[in-house]
Amino acid sequence: MKLKLTSLFQLPRRYKKLISALFDAFCIIFALLLSYWIRMGETPSMIEQLHLSSASMLVGLTLVFTLLIYSKLGLYKAMLRYMTLHVMSKIFIGAIGSAILLTAFAHLFNNFMPRSIPIIYASLLVILSGGIRLFLRSVVIEHISNVQRGRVLVYGAGSAGRQLTAAMRSSETYRMCGFIDDNEIIQGSMISNYPVYGPDRLASIIKQDRIDTILLALPRESRLRRKQIIESLLELKVEVLSMPSLESILENQDDGFKVQDVPVEDLLGRDAVPPKKELLQQDITDKVVMVTGAGGSIGSEICRQALLQSPKILVLFEVTELALYSIEKELSAMKVQRGLETRIIPLLGSVQRINRLSKIMSAFKVETIYHAAAYKHVPMVEYNVVEGVRNNVFGTFYTAKAAVEAGVNTFVLISTDKAVRPTNIMGTSKRLAELGVQALANKYHNVPGTPRFSMVRFGNVLGSSGSVIPLFKKQIANGGPVTITHPEITRYFMTIPEASQLVIQAGAMAKGGDVFVLDMGESVKITDLAKNLIRLSGLTPKSEEEPFGDIEIKFTGLRPGEKLYEELLVGADELKTSHQQVMRAQEEFLVFDEFMALLDKLDSACHDYDYEAIHHILLNAPAAFNPTDGIGDLVWQEVRSNVSLQESGVRS
Repeated sequence: MKLKLTSLFQLPRRYKKLISALFDAFCIIFALLLSYWIRMGETPSMIEQLHLSSASMLVGLTLVFTLLIYSKLGLYKAMLRYMTLHVMSKIFIGAIGSAILLTAFAHLFNNFMPRSIPIIYASLLVILSGGIRLFLRSVVIEHISNVQRGRVLVYGAGSAGRQLTAAMRSSETYRMCGFIDDNEIIQGSMISNYPVYGPDRLASIIKQDRIDTILLALPRESRLRRKQIIESLLELKVEVLSMPSLESILENQDDGFKVQDVPVEDLLGRDAVPPKKELLQQDITDKVVMVTGAGGSIGSEICRQALLQSPKILVLFEVTELALYSIEKELSAMKVQRGLETRIIPLLGSVQRINRLSKIMSAFKVETIYHAAAYKHVPMVEYNVVEGVRNNVFGTFYTAKAAVEAGVNTFVLISTDKAVRPTNIMGTSKRLAELGVQALANKYHNVPGTPRFSMVRFGNVLGSSGSVIPLFKKQIANGGPVTITHPEITRYFMTIPEASQLVIQAGAMAKGGDVFVLDMGESVKITDLAKNLIRLSGLTPKSEEEPFGDIEIKFTGLRPGEKLYEELLVGADELKTSHQQVMRAQEEFLVFDEFMALLDKLDSACHDYDYEAIHHILLNAPAAFNPTDGIGDLVWQEVRSNVSLQESGVRS
């Protein structure tokens, strides 16, 4: 029977409509016969003798016009498996219309009809036409589809959980089995016809009902509370999914109740501090704002946050054409959606061309610059030393110098925790970029018409390009192994929106030459993070304790220049600011002339591709560079290899 019904559901839509119409035709005739029998105790002669013209016309016209009413009401467009009370209301309206037509036709053809017949007929038609549909939907279709669906519990029996349950009724993916809730008052009760259990019964319910997935419906809970709940679920060997947080629901109302993977920030358990509106607006609202590296992970989010503060002009500066196109398109749509009047200017260019930068800043009268353009992937910069140094050190200095020449008011450099006691070229180049901005800040301190320079230093952001989280999820989906460089490696993490908001707020607090450090919370052990992601997928990490686990964790060794632990301060001192998540660091810097002497040497070495000279300059710069490997520039290695081969050939 199941096979026959499945074949029936796979019929073309026009055949399904025909079957529905024939079913309704049967219901109409049967309801009419039954209504006479209930009222009169027998079927009327006019129905028994359908050859009589008036009786035939009465039944035929009622049948045809009722089917037309149902069709006009859209009843035959509705899919049975998604049938709701809205469809039932259409059946009710159609039955009332049919009863009115029946009465009218009876008077038209002078057929005797007691006044109660139309009422009984309409009631029977709703019961037959609507009731049988509901029966088929709730019993037959639910039974068939439930075999295919994953069995789930919803953690949280509040309004969000109830709305999630309502959405699952028509889902082909999930089958609702009950609620889990901490509220002892509602435990043991029924909500939306589903039982509510306490957390203490989770293990037994999962085993008893063969639960595959737990859906977290806790949008109003703090991240700390969500972290505690998630940690209690990690050993249960079920997949854990989540509804978005309340903030996400409010910001993205269209996707408010879309189920998603548990956000990694919930595993960190730290709630973001609400931004201070006056600090967000100070350097942006009604001003001309320029973002370099506008298509990158941080740069694009700074653009989004800046657009929300209604700048007069937003200049997007990006070297990659596709990245610039993507962010410009997104921001333009966001502008229209929110009714903003900001002028968005997408400009291609490299921060290594100071004349291009100066011309742009002067032409658009830029007032605020957020400099996010940088090469930031440690191995890539390690393999491309000259370009990494050119872009990160010289590109930053040229952008800051152009800002001085154009009379920009505020300049904010986006820096990194890898600039603190760096063990790689990328971190060293970012520390030299900081020194360059500090040197300019010192030279032009209190000079009218020059920028307020500041730098903001923070660690890893969740979801950025190169982040380990997407890599881990992909590896888990492919069955492993999950690759980690070292079992003891730790990192600081922060969400991209939170980091971008803090960057903007820190820049607004700058007095000149400030180095700001963001409070990243506690550092996270990457191995623990990987294990939790595996468990949230309903799988088990393979280890000595669990030799038959699902996903292996493989340690590959530290990459060139990679550190086990990241730091945020060069010195030991930090000063508090008016924002609890932003600290001001007190660190040494070079005066302008000293920095220019260093820059000249570095410029010559880069121009000559003298990699050993670059290495020597970086080691002797006041950046505390302590390399863990030799310079790994691939071009230099190839050139050196070719020279060695030539020398060997000459000697032979």
